[in-house]
Amino acid sequence: MISPGEEKAWEILRGLDPSVVCRNASAAFDEKGGCYILRSFCTDFSVSPEEMVIKSLTSIGETIITKYSYFFIHSCLWYMINAKDIPHTGRLIKLNNIKGGEMFFRGSHVLPLESVAKRYEDDKESFIKRGIELCAEVLNYGDASIKLLPMPRIPVTLILWFKDEEFPPRADLLLDSTCELQLPLDIIWSIAMMSVLVMM
Repeated sequence: MISPGEEKAWEILRGLDPSVVCRNASAAFDEKGGCYILRSFCTDFSVSPEEMVIKSLTSIGETIITKYSYFFIHSCLWYMINAKDIPHTGRLIKLNNIKGGEMFFRGSHVLPLESVAKRYEDDKESFIKRGIELCAEVLNYGDASIKLLPMPRIPVTLILWFKDEEFPPRADLLLDSTCELQLPLDIIWSIAMMSVLVMM
């Protein structure tokens, strides 16, 4: 059953020029199949506006579509509609530092980063291994860190801080500062949530 929000997104996407969508979203268009090819977590997904279906030919892709359906479909469609062809600044920000973020990312919109921290604690090897399975780039922040690409223009940096005698383990999520120029808050949250969930 397609929600009204999803149906609206498909309708908007159908009305857009594929060449503009591809340039802005860093996607490709299969003219023969009438579908976009969008890369997420190193997996190609076909997005068919006419059939209103998103498919993947890989097991990781199928898991993402099945297990994280709401977050992925919602994120994917509105990303393709809203994305802009602008370069990253390399300046990392927390969700709370995005304009309007301090009010939005509360209550039910708090990311389950504590669960990620507990899942890995001080197991750097497993954290990095999971990231690499999702084609993450290994970084040098904290005790362990990776950069995921849930959407081509929305890099997500996850930083793990190991537990010690004084503090429990902690995980932080940071986004490139351009994210607020790319997408509305609810889509940024959806992409961030998906990025946390695939690591758990």
